[in-house]
Amino acid sequence: MKYRKKPVVIEAIQFNTLEDYLRICKWIDDSESTLSAVETVEFRTPIMLVNTLEGTMTAKPGDYIIKGVNGEFYSCKPDIFEATYELVEVK
Repeated sequence: MKYRKKPVVIEAIQFNTLEDYLRICKWIDDSESTLSAVETVEFRTPIMLVNTLEGTMTAKPGDYIIKGVNGEFYSCKPDIFEATYELVEVK
């Protein structure tokens, strides 16, 4: 048997900078400490830690933070995001 993924509209913000981190925190309303920002010492690269239903995920610059259909948040690599989702609305 073959199955096709149902069309679902999600919300997402791409994480590239610490400014994006602040936008994402405001978007999520960080009331349950869902996110934390860390700057790696070796490369001075900001990363974001996202507490998901499956555990803590690390988001690096370029990754997308997605709000799922049940209100959950998780990170997604850009190549997977672009292969899975297409823009339906520009705000």
